[in-house]
Amino acid sequence: MARLLGADEILLPYCVRYGRIILLALIPFMLQNVFQSFLVVAERPQLGLLITIAAGLTNMILDAYFIAVLRLGVVGAAAATAISQSIGGLIPLLYFIFPNRSRLRLGRTHMDFSALLKTCTNGASEFMTNISMSIVNMLYNWQLMRLSGSDGVAVYGVIMYVSFIFAALFIGYSMGSAPIVGYHCGAGNKSELKNLLGKSFRLILTFQIILTIVAEAGAPFLAGIFVRYNTNLLDMTVHAFRSYSISFLFMGFSIYASSFFTALNDGFVSAVISFCRTMIFETGAVIILPFFLGVSGIWYSIIAAEFMAVCLSLFFLIRKAKKYGYT
Repeated sequence: MARLLGADEILLPYCVRYGRIILLALIPFMLQNVFQSFLVVAERPQLGLLITIAAGLTNMILDAYFIAVLRLGVVGAAAATAISQSIGGLIPLLYFIFPNRSRLRLGRTHMDFSALLKTCTNGASEFMTNISMSIVNMLYNWQLMRLSGSDGVAVYGVIMYVSFIFAALFIGYSMGSAPIVGYHCGAGNKSELKNLLGKSFRLILTFQIILTIVAEAGAPFLAGIFVRYNTNLLDMTVHAFRSYSISFLFMGFSIYASSFFTALNDGFVSAVISFCRTMIFETGAVIILPFFLGVSGIWYSIIAAEFMAVCLSLFFLIRKAKKYGYT
Protein backbone atom coordinates (compact mmCIF):
# COMPACT_ATOMS: atom_id res chain seq x y z
CA MET A 1 0.00 0.00 0.00
CA ALA A 2 2.78 2.42 0.89
CA ARG A 3 4.57 1.74 -2.40
CA LEU A 4 1.37 2.35 -4.37
CA LEU A 5 1.12 5.74 -2.69
CA GLY A 6 4.61 6.62 -3.87
CA ALA A 7 6.73 5.86 -0.80
CA ASP A 8 10.40 5.53 -1.71
CA GLU A 9 12.98 3.40 0.08
CA ILE A 10 13.54 6.11 2.70
CA LEU A 11 9.86 6.64 3.56
CA LEU A 12 8.74 3.02 3.26
CA PRO A 13 9.90 1.67 6.66
CA TYR A 14 8.36 4.68 8.44
CA CYS A 15 5.05 4.22 6.61
CA VAL A 16 4.89 0.51 7.45
CA ARG A 17 5.68 1.00 11.15
CA TYR A 18 3.15 3.80 11.53
CA GLY A 19 0.45 1.98 9.55
CA ARG A 20 0.71 -1.31 11.41
CA ILE A 21 0.40 0.37 14.81
CA ILE A 22 -2.37 2.80 13.91
CA LEU A 23 -4.51 0.03 12.37
CA LEU A 24 -4.60 -1.73 15.76
CA ALA A 25 -6.86 1.11 16.97
CA LEU A 26 -9.20 0.95 13.97
CA ILE A 27 -12.18 -0.42 15.95
CA PRO A 28 -11.97 2.21 18.74
CA PHE A 29 -11.57 4.86 16.03
CA MET A 30 -14.84 3.76 14.42
CA LEU A 31 -16.57 3.62 17.80
CA GLN A 32 -15.42 7.16 18.55
CA ASN A 33 -17.11 8.44 15.39
CA VAL A 34 -20.30 6.43 15.92
CA PHE A 35 -20.77 7.38 19.56
CA GLN A 36 -20.44 11.10 18.87
CA SER A 37 -23.79 10.93 17.07
CA PHE A 38 -25.32 8.79 19.82
CA LEU A 39 -24.22 11.27 22.49
CA VAL A 40 -25.94 14.09 20.59
CA VAL A 41 -29.16 12.05 20.34
CA ALA A 42 -28.84 11.17 24.04
CA GLU A 43 -28.75 14.92 24.78
CA ARG A 44 -25.18 14.67 26.08
CA PRO A 45 -23.19 16.65 23.49
CA GLN A 46 -21.12 18.18 26.29
CA LEU A 47 -19.88 14.71 27.24
CA GLY A 48 -18.99 14.08 23.60
CA LEU A 49 -17.00 17.31 23.55
CA LEU A 50 -15.16 16.41 26.75
CA ILE A 51 -14.29 12.97 25.41
CA THR A 52 -12.98 14.49 22.18
CA ILE A 53 -10.90 17.01 24.12
CA ALA A 54 -9.56 14.25 26.39
CA ALA A 55 -8.59 12.14 23.39
CA GLY A 56 -6.92 15.11 21.71
CA LEU A 57 -4.98 16.13 24.81
CA THR A 58 -3.89 12.52 25.31
CA ASN A 59 -2.54 12.47 21.78
CA MET A 60 -0.67 15.75 22.27
CA ILE A 61 0.84 14.80 25.65
CA LEU A 62 1.86 11.28 24.58
CA ASP A 63 3.27 12.64 21.31
CA ALA A 64 5.56 14.93 23.28
CA TYR A 65 6.49 12.20 25.78
CA PHE A 66 7.03 9.34 23.32
CA ILE A 67 8.85 11.42 20.70
CA ALA A 68 10.74 14.08 22.68
CA VAL A 69 11.45 12.15 25.90
CA LEU A 70 11.53 8.45 24.97
CA ARG A 71 12.82 9.13 21.43
CA LEU A 72 10.48 6.56 19.87
CA GLY A 73 10.05 8.53 16.65
CA VAL A 74 7.33 7.37 14.26
CA VAL A 75 6.50 4.41 16.51
CA GLY A 76 5.80 6.80 19.37
CA ALA A 77 3.66 9.06 17.18
CA ALA A 78 1.57 6.09 16.02
CA ALA A 79 1.23 4.71 19.56
CA ALA A 80 0.10 8.10 20.88
CA THR A 81 -2.59 8.35 18.22
CA ALA A 82 -3.75 4.77 18.76
CA ILE A 83 -4.06 5.28 22.53
CA SER A 84 -5.97 8.55 22.09
CA GLN A 85 -8.40 6.90 19.66
CA SER A 86 -8.94 4.07 22.15
CA ILE A 87 -9.88 6.62 24.81
CA GLY A 88 -12.30 8.31 22.42
CA GLY A 89 -13.99 5.02 21.56
CA LEU A 90 -14.01 3.07 24.82
CA ILE A 91 -15.17 5.77 27.27
CA PRO A 92 -18.55 6.32 25.51
CA LEU A 93 -18.87 2.54 25.09
CA LEU A 94 -18.67 2.13 28.87
CA TYR A 95 -21.05 5.08 29.33
CA PHE A 96 -23.79 3.41 27.29
CA ILE A 97 -23.18 -0.07 28.75
CA PHE A 98 -23.75 1.03 32.35
CA PRO A 99 -26.83 2.87 33.68
CA ASN A 100 -26.68 6.55 32.81
CA ARG A 101 -28.79 9.71 32.96
CA SER A 102 -29.73 9.67 29.28
CA ARG A 103 -32.53 7.81 27.49
CA LEU A 104 -30.10 5.61 25.60
CA ARG A 105 -28.39 2.50 26.88
CA LEU A 106 -26.84 -0.51 25.20
CA GLY A 107 -28.73 -3.75 25.78
CA ARG A 108 -30.01 -6.83 24.06
CA THR A 109 -30.99 -6.24 20.48
CA HIS A 110 -32.95 -7.86 17.69
CA MET A 111 -32.53 -7.79 13.94
CA ASP A 112 -34.45 -4.99 12.25
CA PHE A 113 -33.54 -5.19 8.58
CA SER A 114 -35.77 -2.26 7.64
CA ALA A 115 -34.04 0.08 10.10
CA LEU A 116 -30.61 -1.20 9.08
CA LEU A 117 -31.36 -0.67 5.39
CA LYS A 118 -32.61 2.86 6.01
CA THR A 119 -29.58 3.61 8.18
CA CYS A 120 -27.13 2.34 5.59
CA THR A 121 -28.76 4.15 2.68
CA ASN A 122 -29.14 7.38 4.65
CA GLY A 123 -25.51 7.16 5.76
CA ALA A 124 -24.28 6.57 2.22
CA SER A 125 -23.14 10.19 1.97
CA GLU A 126 -20.81 9.89 4.96
CA PHE A 127 -19.55 6.58 3.58
CA MET A 128 -18.80 8.12 0.20
CA THR A 129 -17.18 11.15 1.84
CA ASN A 130 -14.67 9.04 3.73
CA ILE A 131 -13.94 6.70 0.82
CA SER A 132 -13.52 9.66 -1.52
CA MET A 133 -11.29 11.55 0.91
CA SER A 134 -9.01 8.53 1.18
CA ILE A 135 -8.71 8.25 -2.59
CA VAL A 136 -8.18 12.00 -2.95
CA ASN A 137 -5.42 11.91 -0.31
CA MET A 138 -3.72 9.13 -2.24
CA LEU A 139 -3.88 11.21 -5.42
CA TYR A 140 -2.49 14.26 -3.62
CA ASN A 141 0.43 12.22 -2.29
CA TRP A 142 1.07 10.67 -5.71
CA GLN A 143 1.04 14.02 -7.50
CA LEU A 144 3.22 15.69 -4.87
CA MET A 145 5.79 12.87 -4.88
CA ARG A 146 5.90 13.16 -8.67
CA LEU A 147 6.24 16.96 -8.79
CA SER A 148 8.08 17.96 -5.62
CA GLY A 149 9.18 14.82 -3.78
CA SER A 150 8.94 14.18 -0.05
CA ASP A 151 8.96 17.92 0.75
CA GLY A 152 5.66 18.30 -1.08
CA VAL A 153 4.16 15.44 0.93
CA ALA A 154 5.39 17.09 4.14
CA VAL A 155 3.73 20.36 3.12
CA TYR A 156 0.47 18.54 2.39
CA GLY A 157 0.62 16.85 5.79
CA VAL A 158 0.93 20.23 7.54
CA ILE A 159 -1.95 21.68 5.52
CA MET A 160 -4.17 18.69 6.33
CA TYR A 161 -3.51 18.99 10.06
CA VAL A 162 -4.34 22.69 10.12
CA SER A 163 -7.24 22.61 7.64
CA PHE A 164 -8.96 19.82 9.56
CA ILE A 165 -9.12 22.10 12.59
CA PHE A 166 -10.79 24.77 10.47
CA ALA A 167 -13.15 22.31 8.75
CA ALA A 168 -14.01 20.77 12.15
CA LEU A 169 -16.03 23.89 12.97
CA PHE A 170 -18.30 23.27 10.00
CA ILE A 171 -18.44 19.51 10.59
CA GLY A 172 -19.21 19.94 14.27
CA TYR A 173 -22.00 22.43 13.64
CA SER A 174 -23.48 20.25 10.90
CA MET A 175 -23.45 17.14 13.11
CA GLY A 176 -24.78 19.03 16.11
CA SER A 177 -27.67 20.65 14.25
CA ALA A 178 -28.66 17.52 12.31
CA PRO A 179 -30.88 16.06 15.10
CA ILE A 180 -32.70 19.41 15.33
CA VAL A 181 -33.29 19.42 11.57
CA GLY A 182 -34.53 15.84 11.71
CA TYR A 183 -36.88 16.64 14.59
CA HIS A 184 -38.53 19.60 12.87
CA CYS A 185 -38.77 17.69 9.60
CA GLY A 186 -40.50 14.77 11.31
CA ALA A 187 -42.79 17.08 13.27
CA GLY A 188 -43.74 18.99 10.13
CA ASN A 189 -42.52 22.31 11.55
CA LYS A 190 -41.77 23.86 8.16
CA SER A 191 -41.38 27.40 9.48
CA GLU A 192 -38.80 26.24 12.03
CA LEU A 193 -36.99 24.26 9.34
CA LYS A 194 -36.81 27.35 7.13
CA ASN A 195 -35.67 29.49 10.07
CA LEU A 196 -32.95 26.99 11.02
CA LEU A 197 -31.68 26.75 7.44
CA GLY A 198 -31.50 30.53 7.03
CA LYS A 199 -29.74 31.14 10.33
CA SER A 200 -27.33 28.28 9.68
CA PHE A 201 -26.34 29.69 6.29
CA ARG A 202 -25.75 33.15 7.73
CA LEU A 203 -23.67 31.70 10.56
CA ILE A 204 -21.64 29.51 8.19
CA LEU A 205 -21.03 32.44 5.81
CA THR A 206 -19.72 34.54 8.71
CA PHE A 207 -17.35 31.81 9.86
CA GLN A 208 -16.18 31.12 6.31
CA ILE A 209 -15.07 34.74 5.97
CA ILE A 210 -13.46 34.82 9.43
CA LEU A 211 -11.58 31.54 8.96
CA THR A 212 -10.29 32.58 5.55
CA ILE A 213 -8.92 35.84 6.96
CA VAL A 214 -7.35 34.03 9.93
CA ALA A 215 -5.79 31.40 7.66
CA GLU A 216 -4.36 33.95 5.23
CA ALA A 217 -2.95 36.19 7.98
CA GLY A 218 -1.79 33.36 10.23
CA ALA A 219 -0.21 31.15 7.58
CA PRO A 220 3.42 31.93 8.61
CA PHE A 221 2.69 31.23 12.27
CA LEU A 222 0.68 28.05 11.62
CA ALA A 223 3.28 26.69 9.21
CA GLY A 224 6.08 27.61 11.60
CA ILE A 225 4.62 25.36 14.30
CA PHE A 226 5.50 22.35 12.12
CA VAL A 227 8.36 23.27 9.78
CA ARG A 228 10.19 26.22 11.32
CA TYR A 229 13.39 24.14 11.23
CA ASN A 230 13.65 24.44 7.41
CA THR A 231 13.40 27.87 5.75
CA ASN A 232 12.71 26.56 2.24
CA LEU A 233 10.09 24.13 3.50
CA LEU A 234 8.51 26.90 5.59
CA ASP A 235 8.21 29.24 2.59
CA MET A 236 6.76 26.44 0.50
CA THR A 237 4.21 25.60 3.19
CA VAL A 238 3.13 29.23 3.67
CA HIS A 239 2.58 29.70 -0.06
CA ALA A 240 0.67 26.42 -0.36
CA PHE A 241 -1.50 27.07 2.71
CA ARG A 242 -2.44 30.58 1.55
CA SER A 243 -3.58 29.13 -1.77
CA TYR A 244 -5.42 26.26 -0.08
CA SER A 245 -7.14 28.48 2.52
CA ILE A 246 -9.22 30.27 -0.13
CA SER A 247 -11.32 27.09 -0.15
CA PHE A 248 -12.59 28.01 3.34
CA LEU A 249 -14.78 30.63 1.64
CA PHE A 250 -16.88 27.78 0.19
CA MET A 251 -16.23 24.72 2.32
CA GLY A 252 -18.87 25.21 5.02
CA PHE A 253 -21.86 25.41 2.67
CA SER A 254 -21.36 22.02 1.02
CA ILE A 255 -20.55 20.29 4.32
CA TYR A 256 -23.71 21.65 5.91
CA ALA A 257 -25.87 20.92 2.84
CA SER A 258 -24.85 17.27 2.82
CA SER A 259 -25.56 16.93 6.55
CA PHE A 260 -28.85 18.83 6.13
CA PHE A 261 -30.19 16.33 3.58
CA THR A 262 -29.00 13.42 5.71
CA ALA A 263 -31.07 14.86 8.59
CA LEU A 264 -34.05 15.11 6.21
CA ASN A 265 -33.62 11.36 5.53
CA ASP A 266 -32.70 12.12 1.92
CA GLY A 267 -29.59 10.00 1.80
CA PHE A 268 -29.44 10.02 -2.00
CA VAL A 269 -29.03 13.79 -2.35
CA SER A 270 -26.62 13.88 0.57
CA ALA A 271 -24.54 11.13 -1.03
CA VAL A 272 -24.52 12.88 -4.41
CA ILE A 273 -23.21 16.11 -2.84
CA SER A 274 -20.53 14.29 -0.83
CA PHE A 275 -19.51 12.03 -3.71
CA CYS A 276 -19.28 14.85 -6.25
CA ARG A 277 -17.51 17.19 -3.82
CA THR A 278 -14.59 14.85 -3.26
CA MET A 279 -14.60 11.92 -5.67
CA ILE A 280 -15.52 13.80 -8.86
CA PHE A 281 -14.72 17.49 -8.39
CA GLU A 282 -11.58 17.24 -6.26
CA THR A 283 -10.23 14.11 -7.94
CA GLY A 284 -10.75 15.63 -11.37
CA ALA A 285 -9.14 18.91 -10.32
CA VAL A 286 -6.09 17.32 -8.69
CA ILE A 287 -5.47 15.24 -11.82
CA ILE A 288 -6.07 17.97 -14.43
CA LEU A 289 -4.88 21.27 -12.92
CA PRO A 290 -1.23 20.21 -12.25
CA PHE A 291 -0.79 19.61 -15.98
CA PHE A 292 -1.41 23.33 -16.56
CA LEU A 293 -0.27 24.95 -13.28
CA GLY A 294 2.32 22.54 -11.93
CA VAL A 295 2.49 22.14 -8.15
CA SER A 296 0.28 25.21 -7.66
CA GLY A 297 -2.51 23.34 -9.47
CA ILE A 298 -2.57 20.83 -6.61
CA TRP A 299 -3.34 23.56 -4.08
CA TYR A 300 -5.88 25.27 -6.36
CA SER A 301 -7.74 22.01 -6.96
CA ILE A 302 -9.49 22.16 -3.58
CA ILE A 303 -10.74 25.68 -4.36
CA ALA A 304 -12.24 24.57 -7.67
CA ALA A 305 -13.80 21.49 -6.05
CA GLU A 306 -15.38 23.41 -3.17
CA PHE A 307 -16.79 26.07 -5.51
CA MET A 308 -18.43 23.44 -7.73
CA ALA A 309 -19.76 21.66 -4.63
CA VAL A 310 -21.45 24.88 -3.47
CA CYS A 311 -23.12 25.26 -6.87
CA LEU A 312 -24.37 21.66 -6.70
CA SER A 313 -25.60 22.13 -3.11
CA LEU A 314 -27.55 25.26 -4.05
CA PHE A 315 -29.11 23.39 -6.97
CA PHE A 316 -30.46 20.65 -4.70
CA LEU A 317 -31.54 23.08 -1.97
CA ILE A 318 -33.62 25.04 -4.48
CA ARG A 319 -35.00 21.94 -6.18
CA LYS A 320 -36.04 20.26 -2.90
CA ALA A 321 -37.39 23.39 -1.19
CA LYS A 322 -41.08 22.72 -1.91
CA LYS A 323 -40.84 19.05 -0.99
CA TYR A 324 -39.51 19.75 2.51
CA GLY A 325 -41.28 23.07 3.00
CA TYR A 326 -38.38 25.41 3.64
CA THR A 327 -39.20 27.60 0.62
